[in-house]
This record gives sequence, C-alpha cells and structure tokens, in this order.
Amino acid sequence: MITIAHDRRRVLITAGAGGIGRAIATAFAATGARVHVCDIDAGALDALRADVPGITGSVCDVADRTAVQRMVDEAIGALGGLDVLVNNAGISGPTAAVADLDPDAWEAVLRINLTGTFTVTQAAIPHLKRSPAATIVVMSSLAGRFGYPNRSPYATTKWGLIGFTKTLSRELGEFGIRVNAILPGAVDGPRLQRVFEGRAAATGRSLEEEQAAALDNQSIKRFVDPADIAALAVFLASDAGRSISGQMFPIDGDSQSAS
Repeated sequence: MITIAHDRRRVLITAGAGGIGRAIATAFAATGARVHVCDIDAGALDALRADVPGITGSVCDVADRTAVQRMVDEAIGALGGLDVLVNNAGISGPTAAVADLDPDAWEAVLRINLTGTFTVTQAAIPHLKRSPAATIVVMSSLAGRFGYPNRSPYATTKWGLIGFTKTLSRELGEFGIRVNAILPGAVDGPRLQRVFEGRAAATGRSLEEEQAAALDNQSIKRFVDPADIAALAVFLASDAGRSISGQMFPIDGDSQSAS
C-alpha cells in the first residue's frame, strides 16, 4: 500500500476556524501538512491564519452548493491536490420536543449537518481519487450513538452521518480511500460552559452542580479536550491508520447516554 509522509499531506477541514475544527487544523499543521480550512466566520478565519502561518482558508456556508464548489476549487488551488477531508461543519440546532419542533429549524439542521457534509464530500471525491492514500474523517457525535431527548434534529443528523460513513467506506474502498467517523462527547471549552450556565439558570442549581451531573454520565470524570479529538483525526489520516476504514470512534470518557 502506498503511504504519504505527514509533511506532504494536503488537508481540507470544514468549520476549521474555531473549536474542534481549529484544534484539528492546528494539529495537522504541526505535522507539516498543508492545510486549508473553510468557515462561515470570516473573523475567526483571519485569526487562525494570523496565528498559524501557512494555513489557507475560504469563507463558506456548507449549506450553499455553489459556495461549496467554489471553496473546494480554492482549496485544490491552494493545496495542489487533496489527501485528507475532515467533515467537521455542523450546528447544534434547537432544543425542543418533536411535538413542538419548528419544521424550519429541523430542515436547517439537516441542510448543514447532513446535506452540507454530502455536498462537500461529493465535490472532494474526484480529487481524493487522485491521491495515493486518501482519507475522509466525518465528525459525528455521542448523539450518533444514543437517543437525545429534545434534540431530535441534531441526533438524527449525527446518526445519519454514521450511515454516510459506512456507505462511503464501501463505495470508495476500491480507490484506496479510507472513511471513518469520530464521535465526541462533551467537549471542554466556552460552548460547553455556556450550556451549563443555561442549565443552571433553568434549574436553579449551581454551575458546579450542573458540571458534576454531566460527569456522572461518564466513567472518566473529565470533559474531552479538543486536542485529543485532533490527535485522533491526525492518527486516522496517518500511515498508522492505513488499514482502518468504516469505523466509528467514540471519544467521550465512556459516556453512557446523551443528555
């Protein structure tokens, strides 16, 4: 099997300017890979490029097919080809029971999380087929393993991404393209803290009590570091992962449910 050295990999990451995506972009860049990120937040994209010289980027809404094709063309132009696609873009969507859910909110989550991933992947496949050792990483979630009360659009899309990953691995294996999914649990950072603050305001409990309640769901009593998710993505795209495809990788402290 043909392999590619880390410092020659050409990597495209969606929603790569903040949070998990930024951690993944930084981790790949640290290996010497050439990295292009897209993000809907132009300011965050500028900040990333300033902080990590050499990373290139495009402003792109993955729900816009025309914008996606333009972004992929820009990425190929900047990178000179493509070896790794990390489908990280997604939104959390509303919190509501199915009976009360706004249908437009449902469709917005599907349009970005599922259809956006499909659109980017479809545009990238012809370029990945030209790589001697291509990899696709799909970002699912703990919510892609369990039911998630009051978060049906999010959970539905994250389960759907598992089926997409499994199907892609079967379709693309003959071209040497590996496809795997990462399923993070509660990821440490400002976004998670805002969730706990909202829960504390709603329940009257302290922030510390809400954090402890969330950790009760996990065997490992700490939230996931984005750097750990990034390290897993780099591993899956590396030569060490060359025999791994069609697999789901939970990284959630052994969580027992999505809540």
